[in-house]
Amino acid sequence: MRESVSPWIPSCNGSIRVELDGQRTTSDSGALLLREALDNSGVINALEDNLVDRRHPLRIRHSLASQLRTLVLQRSMGWIDLSDTDTLRRDPLWQLACSDARGTTPLAQDRPSQATLSRLLTCLGRNDNIDAVHEGLLRLVVWRLTSLKHGERPEQLTLDIDGLPIEVHGHQGGSAFHGLYGVRIYSPLVASLAETGDMVGGLLREGNAGPAENADTWIPHLVRRLNESTGAQVRVRIDAGFTDNDTLEALEDRSIEYLGRLRSHSGLQKLAAPYLKRPRGRPPEQPREWYHDLEYQAGSWPAPRRVVLVVQERPDDLLLHAFFLVTNLGKFDWPPEQVLALYRKRGSAEAHMGEVKSALDVHLSSTDRGASTVQDVMARNEVSLLLSLYAYQVLHGLRRLLESRTHQGWSLMRMREQVLKVAATLSVHAPRITVHLGDAADKWWRTLLKGLPGLTPLA
Repeated sequence: MRESVSPWIPSCNGSIRVELDGQRTTSDSGALLLREALDNSGVINALEDNLVDRRHPLRIRHSLASQLRTLVLQRSMGWIDLSDTDTLRRDPLWQLACSDARGTTPLAQDRPSQATLSRLLTCLGRNDNIDAVHEGLLRLVVWRLTSLKHGERPEQLTLDIDGLPIEVHGHQGGSAFHGLYGVRIYSPLVASLAETGDMVGGLLREGNAGPAENADTWIPHLVRRLNESTGAQVRVRIDAGFTDNDTLEALEDRSIEYLGRLRSHSGLQKLAAPYLKRPRGRPPEQPREWYHDLEYQAGSWPAPRRVVLVVQERPDDLLLHAFFLVTNLGKFDWPPEQVLALYRKRGSAEAHMGEVKSALDVHLSSTDRGASTVQDVMARNEVSLLLSLYAYQVLHGLRRLLESRTHQGWSLMRMREQVLKVAATLSVHAPRITVHLGDAADKWWRTLLKGLPGLTPLA
């Protein structure tokens, strides 16, 4: 039974009485908007059709679909722990948003427990299911790319690959202490589309993994699946940690265009030396830069590759600055200044990666328990990472819809706090449930509801 709490009277006004009386109220009415977007993507139905559920059919209380909705929607709204389901167990709107049932039935249903959701992560991390979870994220990307364009698919996409170090607490299998960050971490790879802000894939790696470890197999696979799903020509943009020969060779073998930065070393410095001369005349008051198209063969490279030298002159510096980009983009279609302009757009990708960490507070907490192996722990944590990217994609879909309607930029945090975290009261009359939104919904909900039909379902 719920503990009785005496009414609280704030000292500022004795006429106010605050009571915990269990009324049908919620602070998360935006979960219904997220449910609408999630249903339009079709990802939950696709997962349910392709996942292997080893539970006995007669003993199932919570379907895979309802559990998946619970995890994705709660993470989208900022409830990131599995135990948060217990905190929200009496919230009527969460009962409605996550249930498979129609009518008033969800209001009488129990919500899945922490133990149930923990078993779901184990189920999703099995070898016969993990590929379906990766494919589900790609489906969300395709839906997001086409939902506001009447099914029209992009012709070109740029895939950005980045590391996303995640601090862990305790002794999760596969994590390791990293001297640069001073904490125990996992070292996952995340792939995104800088032009659109979509998160395409995530790959969990051990904490002591090298920057380019597994990149030579994972990146070509992502490019192929993205090309098959969208029909777009996909090029890859990487930083200096991924421009080892194995990764570049894997991309070249599959005719994938790429662009990346090279780490400076003595061989490159020797190549750059003839070009590090100031032009005649007085130093400029504004920074300037120039470019040189060169060929260079590192010791580990089987053949020379195209390298663009970028030289920068800054008014207050005595020395010139220089860095190198390596690419297989054609010289005729991609002169050096365009190569540099394309590389500089990586800043957008890094901003989106920052949003994943700040808005979703990604943390991986599955530990060694029972007879779990390191592989089991990492599989559960990889599923947790992917579900956080699912949550990002659903939020991002609504964010882009709001941007198209308001013609202003929206961060995920601002959208969650100003649009989705709106109080509401529910009333039930016969078969009808009415959600009465608070005044805070007046500013943006009208705009968003008018545009919601534009989020077309993915066939």
